[in-house]
Amino acid sequence: MDRHTFMLKRYAEEQNHKKKIQALWRARQEVDVNGGGTSGYVVKNGANTGRVLAHHTAKSTNNW
Repeated sequence: MDRHTFMLKRYAEEQNHKKKIQALWRARQEVDVNGGGTSGYVVKNGANTGRVLAHHTAKSTNNW
């Protein structure tokens, strides 16, 4: 295999890999944070169904 054939084949493989990764990124599902009025993520399946993960509360600065 000469050098140019090897380089073209490797370039084509890299481009296919990039296309597959880009397709995966476009097809991903966003997590519904703040969807149910909470600042965390509500577990939907499993033993912890309904539990809020990473719930952050902020102390109000409007105290007067």
